[in-house]
Amino acid sequence: MAKVPDLVKRLLLGRALRSAQSHEQLLPKRIALPVFASDALSSVAYAPQEILLALGVAGLATYHYTPWVAGAVVVILLVVVASYRQNVRAYQSGGGDFEVATENLGSNWGLIVAAALMVDYTLTVAVSVSSGVENLGALVRFIQPHTVLLAILLIALLSVLNLRGLKESGFAFAVPTYLFMFAIIAMMLYGFTRLGFGAHLKAETADYNIKGTEVGVGGFALVFLLLRAFSSGCTALTGVEAISNGVPAFKKPKGQNAATTLLLLGAVASIMFGGVTALAYITKAKFADVAQGTHLVDPSTGKDVTNQDPVIAQVAHTVFSNFGPGFALVTVMTALILILAANTAFNGFPVLASVLAQNRYLPRQLHTRGDRLAFSNGIIILATMAGLLIYAYHASVTRLIPLYTVGVFVSFTVSQTGMVRHWNRLLKTETDSGQRRNMMTARAINAFGAFVTGIVLVVVLVTKFLLGAYIVCIAMPILFLLMRSIRRHYDRIAAELVPTGEDVALPARNHAIVLVSKIHKPTLRALAYARATRPSTLEAITVAVDLEESSKLQEEWDAHDVPVPLKILDSPYREITRPVLEYVKSVRRKSPRDVVTVFIPEYVVGHWWEHLLHNQSALRLKGRLLFQPGVMVTSVPWQLVSSDRLKGRPEPPAPGSVRRPRRGAPPEAESTRAGGGIVSDRD
Repeated sequence: MAKVPDLVKRLLLGRALRSAQSHEQLLPKRIALPVFASDALSSVAYAPQEILLALGVAGLATYHYTPWVAGAVVVILLVVVASYRQNVRAYQSGGGDFEVATENLGSNWGLIVAAALMVDYTLTVAVSVSSGVENLGALVRFIQPHTVLLAILLIALLSVLNLRGLKESGFAFAVPTYLFMFAIIAMMLYGFTRLGFGAHLKAETADYNIKGTEVGVGGFALVFLLLRAFSSGCTALTGVEAISNGVPAFKKPKGQNAATTLLLLGAVASIMFGGVTALAYITKAKFADVAQGTHLVDPSTGKDVTNQDPVIAQVAHTVFSNFGPGFALVTVMTALILILAANTAFNGFPVLASVLAQNRYLPRQLHTRGDRLAFSNGIIILATMAGLLIYAYHASVTRLIPLYTVGVFVSFTVSQTGMVRHWNRLLKTETDSGQRRNMMTARAINAFGAFVTGIVLVVVLVTKFLLGAYIVCIAMPILFLLMRSIRRHYDRIAAELVPTGEDVALPARNHAIVLVSKIHKPTLRALAYARATRPSTLEAITVAVDLEESSKLQEEWDAHDVPVPLKILDSPYREITRPVLEYVKSVRRKSPRDVVTVFIPEYVVGHWWEHLLHNQSALRLKGRLLFQPGVMVTSVPWQLVSSDRLKGRPEPPAPGSVRRPRRGAPPEAESTRAGGGIVSDRD
């Protein structure tokens, strides 16, 4: 009969998959696009809003710069997509930017990129889910007071879907992603068609005023403001790098399929971002946030407007003013895609963590796959960190956004610089003229990408540092140092474990010691097992915490004629661990080339609370003995009746009641089992 935890696990995650079934989890392009590109596509929902929010610091005076800022963002997006198409063709192992930087610039640069991406993936989950809940609140008002709880529950749901496996999560997310693309493009076509036929579309906030902290900006202040709006709009680029980390998940030819998916991503994201920003600008949609220093003011009352919908919801409401279901479709699909956009990070982070673990920069457990061939440990860690961020920042998109994009542009810049060195290295040995032309073209694209993303990185750092980007600038070095420390630890252990001649030499003798508290079945089993190992010498020891009990034990030992000598260790301060340790050390001092094997009888119990009542002294002894050189510790288990429940058998009746013997059980197994461990009466 299967245990309840196993049944729950199978219900949530599905049946376990064999390692040989890993090819079944590979993705075709039509599924890979929603799996890896949903983050970049979903940024359409908040990137235009962030541009308007940044420009609103100077009031309405700078709103007319919106098309120019959006245009610059689209150009950067296309440059990054073109650059990463070269990456995925050249590096297909799944290391992505980390592999490119490590191979071409050195391990330190690789770790910088890895730290940046890990921070960015965590923020992607937090921002996407928080923004999704915010947009859902525009349609379902009653959830607004419970955004933090709902966001954390949604992250838990995403974790379960991803733990079920890459392909299943891909199918689950493909339909909502394509519906979101359909809803946004339909809104754009419908809106521009209405405008073409002379309709006057005005957002619900069109007549409101924006009151910012800056008045009459000009010169350097204006340039800084435009750069800040541009850096805010660059949130549209987050998620582009995920495809380079997920190349192993594509079907063959992996590199070409990943490059094609990137091209589709760039085209669709550019069209959607440009279209939504244009409609927001034409309909005069406005958005303000007090925390960012902007206020939305109703001119008829002169009071601040505190309840406002996200920009994309305002645009949808305006465009579909004569068609209610259209607004509902856009709002629901936007909320859903924003929540599911976190799936990009759930696919990128575990793969990156696995590569880092394989290179010994993270714990090795992150390299192993779970029952469904997903990197389960990485998924759980990402979900936990994102949940903590949402809780700390109260699921506020405007508070989380300033932390965003720093990490991704660090990885963009370093990766493209590494690709330039990659092509330089190949060009030194390539003689075919056609191949050289292709390489030189790819190098030019990557060089331009490195130059542009480097400039954007500087802009993002300068304009967002005091708004919260400094936190990322602190987190990244900490992660870098942590990974370096883990690598040093693994390297030190590996060097320490290299076999030498003296390590494989047989010990001269084996001194066996059995720890005893009283004569009962666990003690007799431990003595029998110790004798079966045929040690050079064998003795039993007990600690004289109570002189009267020790005397009785010696008398009982002699009466049973146990064929092993019993040594009683004096303990004037009623300690157990210290006398045993001192005795074992004395044996080692007498014969340093010999080994000492300590046999410890232990109970196997079936209830968690029984662990508190038994084996405590045994655990303390093992913990101390393991640090003694030349000492081997062997646990000799004795299964108590309560452990039967863990073997799929019902517990027997209470003592004193009639007990029906188990079929086929030996007579000894049906006898009453005495209690007590090696020092169980003293636990």
